[in-house]
Amino acid sequence: MIKYYKRIENKLCEISEAEAGCWISVINPSETEISILEEDMNVDRDYVRAALDEEEPSRIESDEGVTLIVVDYPVAENDNDPDRTLFYSTTPMSMIITDKNVITVSAKDNVVLDELATGVLKNVNPQLRTQFVFTILLRIAARYLQYLKQIDKLSNYVGNQMYLSMKNKGLIQLQGLQKSLVYFSTSLKSNEAVLDKLMRGRYLKLYEEDQELLDDVLIEVKQAIEMTNIYSNILNGTMDTFASIISNNLNIIMKRMTTITIIMTVPTIVFSFYGMNLNGNAGGLPMANVWFPIVLSGVLAVGVGVLMNIIQKFK
Repeated sequence: MIKYYKRIENKLCEISEAEAGCWISVINPSETEISILEEDMNVDRDYVRAALDEEEPSRIESDEGVTLIVVDYPVAENDNDPDRTLFYSTTPMSMIITDKNVITVSAKDNVVLDELATGVLKNVNPQLRTQFVFTILLRIAARYLQYLKQIDKLSNYVGNQMYLSMKNKGLIQLQGLQKSLVYFSTSLKSNEAVLDKLMRGRYLKLYEEDQELLDDVLIEVKQAIEMTNIYSNILNGTMDTFASIISNNLNIIMKRMTTITIIMTVPTIVFSFYGMNLNGNAGGLPMANVWFPIVLSGVLAVGVGVLMNIIQKFK
């Protein structure tokens, strides 16, 4: 799908065809649409396909006046797993800067680009190509920070729930959030490397306002990296703590089960002896009546239970 947007009367509006100074938004393009971009915009089709590969690394390159910037942006997904509430990942998107236009390409719907298209962001002008690209990068960095705050809140909520009830569901949810942080950490570091290259001014000419905007993007990305590391360390500690608690609870349960087994063994031993000597003949056990083995086994079981309780208190 290809859409064209241009700033008209201080507002970003959709237009029917490409014009100089417009923004071209491409979402999951077909081969026909890729050919149209290649012919009309004089863009290498490999540049267009770059963002369609989920494993495409963040990078920047330039060829014949056309600059390609590939970065990862965060995505909140629901994988329909009842044991997992939310899952966060990253996916690549590319920005192709020609001498007249900015082309953005992504394999799936992009929240950041939707904000631009719907006018959520004000004072956006695609004619200022470098500034427009840096604005997109700034919104991507802000989206990372927003999702990191959500991850922190979710991890706190799941942790509080696990203190009340130790279930595998909570551990699976924490593991999903931990996996999300790994994706974020890897993608943010790759994006930072791309921004460092942009900062040198070799690929894009930077004006003073562009330099300030790029500085803001770098600050946001570095803050997101720091937050990711902090939350990852906290989550790792939380997972280890709950694993220790679950192991300790299992030990307590096994200790109780062992105690119950020992106590229940006493009546079995008594009735095993008296079960063969209830006729009262010579050589039989004393007081071989029906009631005596019951009373004896009960007294011995209580005695053993009290003794084991005393032993556990002194440990």
